[in-house]
Amino acid sequence: MKNEFIVFGLLAVLSAPTFAAAEIGCPDLAQAVQVASCPSDEELRYTFTGYCSDNNRSYKGDADVCTDFERYRRLKNVALWESADGNFSAYVSCDRAPASVRSARPGAVRVARQGSITILSCSYGDGLSFSHRTRGACRLADAARACSSDSAACRASCD
Repeated sequence: MKNEFIVFGLLAVLSAPTFAAAEIGCPDLAQAVQVASCPSDEELRYTFTGYCSDNNRSYKGDADVCTDFERYRRLKNVALWESADGNFSAYVSCDRAPASVRSARPGAVRVARQGSITILSCSYGDGLSFSHRTRGACRLADAARACSSDSAACRASCD
């Protein structure tokens, strides 16, 4: 009877699914695509009125962008971009030339937790950052280098 339990336990352990960590690297933006259109000036003026007329925002001290339409425009004149595989996304200023987005190279990578979500964030300089979100845990593949000198080192291992 004892041997049967040992055999059963061994079979259960051996047949349990194993999950291998996946290596995820910062995307090459050469094939990145803009998936949402930029808002028109008319749309921005319309939403400026609605966004800035919310009294709750001014009571919280969150009305800095409402003092000037140009400040609001810099904040809200963005479009959603995705990496070629769709795993990374970013809101990019519509004032930025698409060619400058596609020619950007990663310079830093970091991992952060936000509740139950892990965010792998790749920074390309000038405020451009593409993020990958997952429920799994991620660790920087080479935390010491973490792509400071080699963009190929901008990698993380995620469950």
